Amino acid sequence: MSATPPNPASFDKLGGLSYLNPAAPEPWASFVQQIERVRPYLGSLERWVETLIRPKRTLIVDVPIERDDGTVAHFEGYRVQHSLSRGPGKGGVRFHPDVTLNEVMALAGWMTIKNAAVGLPFGGAKGGIRVDPNSVSKGELQRITRRYTSEIGVIIGPDRDIPAPDVGTNAMTMAVMMDTFSMNRGGTATGVVTGKPIALGGSLGRQEATGRGVFITAREAGRTIGLQIDGARVVVQGFGNVGGIAARLFHEAGARVLAVADHTATLANEHGIDIPAALAHVAANGGLAGFPGAAPIDIEDFWQIECDFLVPAALEGQITPARAERIRTRIVVEGANGPTTPAADDVLRERGVLVVPDVLANAGGVTVSYFEWVQDFSSFFWTEEEINERLERLMVNAFAAISHVAADKKVSLRTAAFIIACHRVLEARAERGLYP
Repeated sequence: MSATPPNPASFDKLGGLSYLNPAAPEPWASFVQQIERVRPYLGSLERWVETLIRPKRTLIVDVPIERDDGTVAHFEGYRVQHSLSRGPGKGGVRFHPDVTLNEVMALAGWMTIKNAAVGLPFGGAKGGIRVDPNSVSKGELQRITRRYTSEIGVIIGPDRDIPAPDVGTNAMTMAVMMDTFSMNRGGTATGVVTGKPIALGGSLGRQEATGRGVFITAREAGRTIGLQIDGARVVVQGFGNVGGIAARLFHEAGARVLAVADHTATLANEHGIDIPAALAHVAANGGLAGFPGAAPIDIEDFWQIECDFLVPAALEGQITPARAERIRTRIVVEGANGPTTPAADDVLRERGVLVVPDVLANAGGVTVSYFEWVQDFSSFFWTEEEINERLERLMVNAFAAISHVAADKKVSLRTAAFIIACHRVLEARAERGLYP
């Protein structure tokens, strides 16, 4: 979070949007600050930069359902299309009790940057519902998903906006969304979402893609400072589809994972955690709590463990300036979206900690989502080996391009990624012009 909340007089710097609370601007304010930092590098394209701090389309929907006991419950849902200048919107759907419009706007903005930074032909979008998936029955969750899909159906579609899984959602959520959209349209539309089950047009390699991308960018970042994965010490926050897969790949490459954390427990073992055993425990028990292969520690102690790679792969806003002062790592690899606040980013840079930004590090998921979308359109599917090879090539090339800009302009990898992405988005915006 920001060191001090801005006062209403400075609200225009947050995008000047009337529906944001200037007393609690995060995380949209973080995104706006990141955009502001690239203004000096935009040249003549700066005249279009305001389009990046004003989302193109924001939809708030009521999601009413009949509960199993016959009562009617209402849930608040969102879909934000931040930019469609370079192609249809692309971004996940988050089911979490703390989801806010502010958060979804920021996540949509980061998707715009992420897609452009790695060269995917998408704009940025994001969605969410304020619901705890664990607090409702399976039937209730399906009804919530179907009603939400119907409500946002007016703005999504294979060539308009393509949702995907995020926190609290999975392949089955996407299957229900695809089926609902298809039923409303009167024909099967596999390309309306990505991250689907294989039987419904999903892609091999999609489930592991985000964690694999985190590992690839960590490896490339390590090479820039002469740090090898084999023998490296790793700490991972978040042990789900991103953190768990990344931890497994680090483990398989010879790294020693010293600590892991999820919503149920924070655990450490100085000799290294048996990651396959930890993953099996989570699969059987729903979380790390009770895993016998490591000892519980305080979450603040977790951030101070001396390591080579620190992977925040949970939610945004985890690395605050105070934590950034205490972190003892050589490289931070952002598996989550927005885990480091701008102020904390500055602290880490001053301390010489290399940060691989979220818009690059966790782009593996949307990259393989792009592959899935292409495969659905062509009805021709690739092998998992082909998927992983294409992902590897794209991520390595994107890292190299961003590293080059960072070195050339003497800026952080995050600012370099934003420079590349903003140029691509704003050039498209300028070429298209304004309608009418």
